[in-house]
Amino acid sequence: MRLLVFLAAALFLTVAHAQAQVYAPYDGYDEYDGYSYDDPYSPYPPPPNYEPEPGYPEPFPERREPSTRVGRGTIVIATREHTLIYTTSEGEQFAYPIAVGREGKQWYGTTRVVSKRLHPEWRPTASMRQKNPRLPAVVKPGPANPLGTRAIYLADGLLRIHGTNDPSSIGTNASSGCFRMYREDVEELYDMVQPGTRVIVQR
Repeated sequence: MRLLVFLAAALFLTVAHAQAQVYAPYDGYDEYDGYSYDDPYSPYPPPPNYEPEPGYPEPFPERREPSTRVGRGTIVIATREHTLIYTTSEGEQFAYPIAVGREGKQWYGTTRVVSKRLHPEWRPTASMRQKNPRLPAVVKPGPANPLGTRAIYLADGLLRIHGTNDPSSIGTNASSGCFRMYREDVEELYDMVQPGTRVIVQR
């Protein structure tokens, strides 16, 4: 009798364990800046003060030592090193790991910050929507937004420094030209930089 009870209990635990599966987050990419959409939006927009915790186990990024000396009040993006370095007006330096543009999508030169946006909307370009008709005209703030919680716009209006909803891409060549950062990093940088900040993008 005890043997039957033991076997029944073991069978029950095996079935329960089989049903409690854990699925890894989707990290697939396609040619549309790494994002595709089926129906990522609910009928209700997020509240104005939307500030959710990330829905993924976001690792705390390691700070890297700056690899270059730059003028105060300047952002330097070292593309090959996947590193963004900000030197404050007081001379303090902050270095962050980033994702950069894929081959053929990278830009180099000197520009400046023109504006910043808290909880930005993402508007896919016309070419992106032509290639992928499922892309909406506008992606509102929320967990599905590939710009994350902060966006810093550069002079041409197309390049941005922004957050991401795919932290696994940090440290890689993954974007269509923009520079992705971990959430806590872009929020820290956002609070420090102001419009007019010089930005140097190096190879």
